[in-house]
Amino acid sequence: MKIAFIVWRFPILSEAFILNQITGLIDRGHEVHIHPVNGLPKGYTGKVHPVVEEYKLWERTYFPPVVPTNIVWRFLQGMGLLLKNIHQGSLKSLRFFTSHKYGKEVATLKTFYRIVALLQDGDYDIIHCQFGTLAPIALAYREAGIISGKLITTFRGIDISKYVQENGINVYDQLFREGEFFLANCQFFGDRAINLGCNPDKLVIHGSGLDCSKFTFKPRYFPVDGQVQIATTGRLVEKKGIEYAIRAVAKIAASYPNIEYKIIGDGELKGYLENLIKELNVAHIVKLLGWKQQKEIVEILNNTHIFIAPSVTAADGNQDAPVNTLKEAMAMGLPVISTRHGGIPELVEDGVSGFLVPERDMEAIACKLTYLIEHPQLWEKMGKAGRARVEEKYDMHKLNDELVAIYQQILQPELKIIPDESSKELTYI
Repeated sequence: MKIAFIVWRFPILSEAFILNQITGLIDRGHEVHIHPVNGLPKGYTGKVHPVVEEYKLWERTYFPPVVPTNIVWRFLQGMGLLLKNIHQGSLKSLRFFTSHKYGKEVATLKTFYRIVALLQDGDYDIIHCQFGTLAPIALAYREAGIISGKLITTFRGIDISKYVQENGINVYDQLFREGEFFLANCQFFGDRAINLGCNPDKLVIHGSGLDCSKFTFKPRYFPVDGQVQIATTGRLVEKKGIEYAIRAVAKIAASYPNIEYKIIGDGELKGYLENLIKELNVAHIVKLLGWKQQKEIVEILNNTHIFIAPSVTAADGNQDAPVNTLKEAMAMGLPVISTRHGGIPELVEDGVSGFLVPERDMEAIACKLTYLIEHPQLWEKMGKAGRARVEEKYDMHKLNDELVAIYQQILQPELKIIPDESSKELTYI
């Protein structure tokens, strides 16, 4: 199959779940092209996930020309691209500006930049939008004949929470009418899509997978030196709730001076969190480590005893699915503390692989953290349960096989997905 992955930007370190699908499809012999409609990530420094180089993904990526920040130059260069590509059908894009049907992401000067790569090679079997927010662009371009193929859309979090809150409950009406198939990375978001009007017969829950073989299980025991290592991995943004974990650690710091809390990640709240750490007088315990490569993250987690993922619903409505960083920690045998938030309860079974607490409840996090520190005999049992859960539901290889089967069903409608309730997997007839 020839497959187009439509993404906002590429490559993004925090979106390893997309890379896992791309490399899985390549390993299975399929041709994958990557179309980042907004180009490279903002502030791109050249730091990429190792598989980008290993699989030569640059050669499969079709970047649009850089869009000038100056509006005049943007217009002039955009018109130049329009005229230069007339022989390839660039005039098809003019319809986006003559109808009220198209929204601001389609009827924009960026269109003349975005379509350049697609005009050269836009004929696909499958067009896979990796977030629902990308679907209006793909639908419009397909309608105009700029790109062709069966359209599949994955809902991953922000697109089915914040985006809907901002744009209204009818924002996906056209997509639900015209899209061939839909995936949601957890039942929580799948139910929300159905409530918004998605046909349940055209939607499958398909989690974000990881390669369990790259995350070696290690039983956790109380350290000989008494230094308990705690960690969190995630972007420094509101919905990750890291502020509440910092406050929880500060609350128990006097009682447990031999703890250290490492936070891996970067983001817009870095300055705020740095000030909070100073204000709480825990700079000797709480460390902001910045972004790390996966290999570096694994090394840190290998020497960690407890993992915290304190996700919250952001003020703008943004919510999380079962985040991959939490899966990675569980795969490595870490007992976890997380929140009753979004799709996370589908991953973490309270009292079995870790503990779930209410959102924004610093006291509850501190309580569970204290309990785990004082009951290290639970660590190994919880770690084993977490590893088993990840292997059962989120193994990348199983999920990539399932993704191929879903694509095949779209191309061959006589195939029908049958949920197997006993095994929680899918069969095809």
